Amino acid sequence: MNNIFTKLKNFRERERFSVGIDIGSHTIKVAKLKFAQDQVELCAFDLMDSRPDTLEPLKKIKQDFAPDLVNISFSGSATVVRYVNFLKMDIGELNQALKYEAQKHIPFSLAEVNMDAVILKDDLADNKMLVLLAAIKKDALSQRLKVMDAAGLKAGLIDLDSIALVNVFNFNHPKGNSPAGESQNHKCIGLLNIGASLSNISIIDQGIPRFSRDIHIGGNNFTKKIMDVLNIDFKEAESIKINPAQGVDQRNKVKASVESVLGNLAAEIRTSFDYYESQNTSSVAKIFLSGGSSRFGALKEMLTTLLGIEVECWDPFAQIIKTDKIDTEKLAGQAFEFNVAVGLALR
Repeated sequence: MNNIFTKLKNFRERERFSVGIDIGSHTIKVAKLKFAQDQVELCAFDLMDSRPDTLEPLKKIKQDFAPDLVNISFSGSATVVRYVNFLKMDIGELNQALKYEAQKHIPFSLAEVNMDAVILKDDLADNKMLVLLAAIKKDALSQRLKVMDAAGLKAGLIDLDSIALVNVFNFNHPKGNSPAGESQNHKCIGLLNIGASLSNISIIDQGIPRFSRDIHIGGNNFTKKIMDVLNIDFKEAESIKINPAQGVDQRNKVKASVESVLGNLAAEIRTSFDYYESQNTSSVAKIFLSGGSSRFGALKEMLTTLLGIEVECWDPFAQIIKTDKIDTEKLAGQAFEFNVAVGLALR
């Protein structure tokens, strides 16, 4: 994960292509970007069902996108992200120090994980620096790579979902070009990505990630509550969650059914914010929401009420050119699901 936050340079010497694949528990999202001169273009995108297994959709990606290499990411219990203060040193010295210091911060044996680190800030008080330390269990990585190999795909870069989200947010919302028309990177903001089985929450302060956590509450928890209340199957409950257009009475039932789940999610988010704010002088001013479950119409308003913080959806393609070949209407309806995939492709 070296140079995670390096801004894109000029690509005048030649066009380059990059493919990011977000392999979720329910869907796979893929984005192909072209880097030419000083701009980034979206060449192609797709969203596919990953159930019952991921092999067939990955084979389709190989056929349709023909990538040399693809960038992938992980989240959940097989991953670790830590933000640690070290004595100031260069990256070479840090890599040497990690051999002795990392075990203090990684809850697995170091022999079980692949690990990397990057220096985020080197100007802290007392000659300290802030380091992002990340690790993934080797067995989880091996399983994923075996499936990709069977599909004819090779990984060029391994990342974490939370870091990919930070990457794409900072690319689309640089200082002075925020969704709200003000410099959000001067503020402390939260990135909340709600997937099917878990949610990622990250805190960015002045454009630098300072906190990341996976919360094991996701869209499936909302769907199962709707199933129970309306006595319907999963597929119908999922459809109603996204588009509860069957009348006021049903919309109210759907909203009421997910309140307990959303309350639990909000409590976990608030705990994360309180912990961060207890360790730092800044507080989270706004939350930017993404993920498939962000399509639930009442989600933004309910989270805003529960947390007392403004919640806003954001577009990972805001600063990316769409060619004439792109189905922009289809993209508009799915854009908020591609935040991780685009963050990976931007690497």
